This record gives sequence, C-alpha cells and structure tokens, in this order.
Amino acid sequence: MSLDRTDPAGAIAAAAKRCSNWGRWGADDVRGTMNFLTPAKRKQGAALVRRGVSFSLAQSFDMDGPQKGWRRRTNPVHTMLDTGTDAAAGIQGFPHGLGGADDIIAMPLQCSTQWDGLGHIFDHGIAWNGRPAGEVVTSLGDAVTGIETVADVIAGRGVLLDVGRTIGTDGELPDGFPITAEHLRATIDEQGPTSKVATGDIVLVRTGQLARARRDGWGDYAGGPAPGLSFTTAEWLHDTEIAAIATDTWGFEVRPNEFDDAFQPLHQVAIPHIGLFLGEMWDLDALAEDCRADGVYEFWLNAAPLPITGAVGSPVNPIAVK
Repeated sequence: MSLDRTDPAGAIAAAAKRCSNWGRWGADDVRGTMNFLTPAKRKQGAALVRRGVSFSLAQSFDMDGPQKGWRRRTNPVHTMLDTGTDAAAGIQGFPHGLGGADDIIAMPLQCSTQWDGLGHIFDHGIAWNGRPAGEVVTSLGDAVTGIETVADVIAGRGVLLDVGRTIGTDGELPDGFPITAEHLRATIDEQGPTSKVATGDIVLVRTGQLARARRDGWGDYAGGPAPGLSFTTAEWLHDTEIAAIATDTWGFEVRPNEFDDAFQPLHQVAIPHIGLFLGEMWDLDALAEDCRADGVYEFWLNAAPLPITGAVGSPVNPIAVK
C-alpha cells in the first residue's frame, strides 16, 4: 500500500472504510475486538503454561518515568499518608502498640504501561461503533465504553513479535522506522510456528526502543521520534482479527507519522473504526530474551486493566507466563 504524504485525511477515510467493524457485534457493542477473545481462546492460552516462568511486562510507576508534561501527562507522584516514623513516634492513635503505613498515588492513567480504551480516540467526533463522541465521553467519563467493560476479558494467548531482533540491528529498530505488514510476516516466519498470529490473540511488538532509552536516557521517548507500526498495517490489524496489540514505545505507531502533517493517524483508524485495544510503553525485553532462548514465542498473558469506572485508559501490570 502506497501513501500520499500530502493527504492524511484521505488515507484515514479510505482505511476507515476498508477496516470498519461497526455493527459487527451489534449496535450496542462496547468491547470491539475483545469479542474475538472467546472462552475457547482463553482456554487455549491457559494451556500454554508449561514451565511456570512468569514475566512482568510493566515499566515502573514512579517519578523516574519518561513523561515530560505533554497535555498534562506527568510521571506518578507517590506520597505517604502514614509512615514508620509516625508509628515510632506514637502519633497514629492506635492501641496496644499497633502501627502502620498508608500511601497514595496521583497520576495520569496513561503515563506508564497502559491500555488505550475505546473511548480514547475519535474520528471527526465519532467514537467506536459510530456513536457521537459527545454522547460517549463527557466530564463524567466514558459512560459507554469505559475501560471497566473489559476488566474481566483481557487474558488469553499472547504472541511476541520481536521485530527489533529480526529486522533491526543489535535487537533495535531506529527511531522513525515504519513497521509494515511485511516486516511482521517476516518476523513470524523467522521466529517459527509458535509466533503464528490467530484470531483472538494479544500481539506484542518489540521494537527495542525501550532498551535504547534505558541505556541512553529517556530523551524524547515520550512523544518524540520512534519506531512503530506503519499506517499501512491497518488492514493487517483488521484482517488478522487480533484482540489487542501492544508495543514498547510511547505511541504504538511510527513517529514522525508518515504524512507531512499528521498526528497519530493509525490510532484514528484502529480505535474508533476497528475497535482495537492498543497497549503502549510495555517492557518486553526480559520476555524477548526468554523467547529467543527457548524458541517459544507464545504464552499465557493476563493483562487486565484496573476497573476504573468511565476511564478511557488504564495502567496495567501485564503478566506473561510460559
């Protein structure tokens, strides 16, 4: 698929028409591609646990994260409400020597490892399944497709596509590298049959950018140039019938985007039209090393969001088990 760099609006409209899942699961649907992750698929995923080795795919939630304040996205602020020093001073008011500690965290829901929900992105004021965005998300939150609607769903067969290792140099793709469907297929062929992508899978794409950021510093990891999915993968994302896809980058798709003047155009197709859940800032490095060592790129993946009522995204601590 070739792109006219001067016409992002036309490319978005054409891709949205080709890849639309509106009405596929009925006019009232709120789960989009999570409908592909059926009980049978979940049972298949659970059967992949053979060694009992588990990997957290989350970055840390602390002040050392990548955020720089763009659109009020900051790193988490963790504050103690009660401490051991309070307990030692005897000022907590508990009887018989009891003491304790409590804490609080304040953070944007998409400041570290997270899911984009279906209420996160609109296309010309239209949300997932053709609903007016203003009737879906208001100052009270997402009353239709809030992230809580999939809190019990996102667990199943995970598949790692280590594109950074297959296509890149020393396990990393350079910033600005557009990952095409051909690159994804080449990675699957290189990795072997355990990385075959099927309906209902949760696909994880490793670019290696997070490894580079940890080595060289965050720099512009949050919002700057990055390897990522090409706009031309919209059909692949639709036709494979995957339930979700996540990457180790800030914004999932390649940055700068592939048009002269555009901002996250693949999001504009994937979320409101395909109904696809996107994960960002996942830490895939340790899992990738294990997959490379044993040659198995499929695993049980539990990546449930926090059931925050009305939220358009959620922090997540994904756990992959092999």
